[in-house]
Amino acid sequence: MPIAVAAPAPRTAPGHLVILAALMALALLLFSALPRAHALSFFGGPKEVKAVNGAVTLPLADVSDGKAHFYRFKTGGKTVEFFVLKSRDGIVRTALNACDVCYREKKGYSQDGETMKCNNCGMRFHSTKIMEVKGGCNPSPISRTFSAKSVSIPEADLKAGAAYF
Repeated sequence: MPIAVAAPAPRTAPGHLVILAALMALALLLFSALPRAHALSFFGGPKEVKAVNGAVTLPLADVSDGKAHFYRFKTGGKTVEFFVLKSRDGIVRTALNACDVCYREKKGYSQDGETMKCNNCGMRFHSTKIMEVKGGCNPSPISRTFSAKSVSIPEADLKAGAAYF
């Protein structure tokens, strides 16, 4: 007696691709809804730094590429986030990843070309104005000093910035 073997039905639609695309869209939607600080943690996020002899010291070469470099500093049970950016005028600028207005949302800033954009309200600030213009939704400046090879941020200034976080 012959045995009947069922052949798989021919595929009429790439169902698995539709499901994969839907999952990717959902992941992107969820990712975009996260506050910036949490979203970046999927990609390593801000680099954690520690103070030595009363200051956080970063190699100048690490922050001289025109890109905002994000860091976090733990103090008193809080994590203070800040960024360092060398603007096109050659000045290294430092600011908390927060402002006087939107800090409660904990979304911080992201870089868009030569501007820093508030991830909460969308306002943009030219990099050459960071530390020059203060208050409102401008990135809250933090002081820094330089040597030939490094930029140093006083630990006390970072601790004072904890109120934003």
